Amino acid sequence: SASEMAEHALPPSGQASVVLDIGADTGALVLHTPAELDGREIEISLYGSPARTHSQVRQRHVGGTVRYAAVYPGLHQGDYVLWQDAATPAMRVTITGGQVTDARWPDPV
Repeated sequence: SASEMAEHALPPSGQASVVLDIGADTGALVLHTPAELDGREIEISLYGSPARTHSQVRQRHVGGTVRYAAVYPGLHQGDYVLWQDAATPAMRVTITGGQVTDARWPDPV
């Protein structure tokens, strides 16, 4: 099936396989999502900026459990918007330099 092919093309990330580029004014975001978002691209933008980047939700094996998350490394510190779709903001998150920020995708209303 198509989903099996996608899984073969992108194996789940193992622990410590994501290198996060963080520094004095650069942080990173780990966005935890429900399993049904596996494979989805989620866009992020600096608040007030038209420029967007995206990351794909992938399976991550953590301590014997499977979690789903999109990772955004190397974000300049500041306030960001995560996008539900091209026109709909889903949530805001603040990135702090030198830190990895954990956020949870909002539950459906």
